[in-house]
Amino acid sequence: MALALQALVIGILQGLTEFLPISSSGHLLVVPYLLGWNDPLLESLPFTVMLHLGTLGALLVYFWRDWLRLIPAGFATIRDRSFRGDPDRRVAWLIVAATIPAAIAGYLLNDVIEREIRYPGVVALTMVVGGMILWLADRWGARNRKMQDLSMAGGFGIGVAQAFALIPGISRSGISISAGLFLGLTRDAAARFSFLMAAPIIAGAGIFELRRMISGETHVDTPVLPILVGTIAAFVAGVAAIHFLLRYLRSHRYTIFVVYRFVAAAVVVVYLLAR
Repeated sequence: MALALQALVIGILQGLTEFLPISSSGHLLVVPYLLGWNDPLLESLPFTVMLHLGTLGALLVYFWRDWLRLIPAGFATIRDRSFRGDPDRRVAWLIVAATIPAAIAGYLLNDVIEREIRYPGVVALTMVVGGMILWLADRWGARNRKMQDLSMAGGFGIGVAQAFALIPGISRSGISISAGLFLGLTRDAAARFSFLMAAPIIAGAGIFELRRMISGETHVDTPVLPILVGTIAAFVAGVAAIHFLLRYLRSHRYTIFVVYRFVAAAVVVVYLLAR
């Protein structure tokens, strides 16, 4: 039961921090470290795969109407070889353009980063760096463009920014939202585009990890209950985080998330120094 409770907490963390601009990888590294949780299941491939499926499910369910428009629109663009002034066609291919650099970086660098820089001290530093970038973007961005106003180069550029989220503490949503703000997107449009472009990346990460799991790269027992609890928690928390952020940004800046990142970094530093 204790392991199921830990899985519940980790699942909630995954769902919330995957979409709020405060870094899921940073929290999933630091929180178990601070609490002394070291059960191998919490870092196992099966558990990681299912957490990704939970957050992917949140994206697919919350934006199901968008996907029903965007996917056919993307194929229609191929058929007609034209956007034909349809914003859905343009957004569909902006998502494709944003996916390419992050997918390449993930394939080439994920294992290196997993081995070399997954340390709490690194997370404290990158939480501050990511917070400063988000703060600047929120104040310097023109905030007068919609998603469909982006150029393909702009979409690709947001994807390049997203690739830096491989570094724990940077935050996939945080860095992609920041890039969108720098390119003039409104706060709401930057967050929405970040969420939509996350779906293929999270799906790709899940498939990559699933392939590793099937190939036998896992050596821990995989009890069903904790994995199921973590997956459901990630899904529910993910839906809640998406809904909250999109409503919050209608009338607020990103300041609260910047402050949170700085405070979280300070907590980690104090803990490390105390040890």
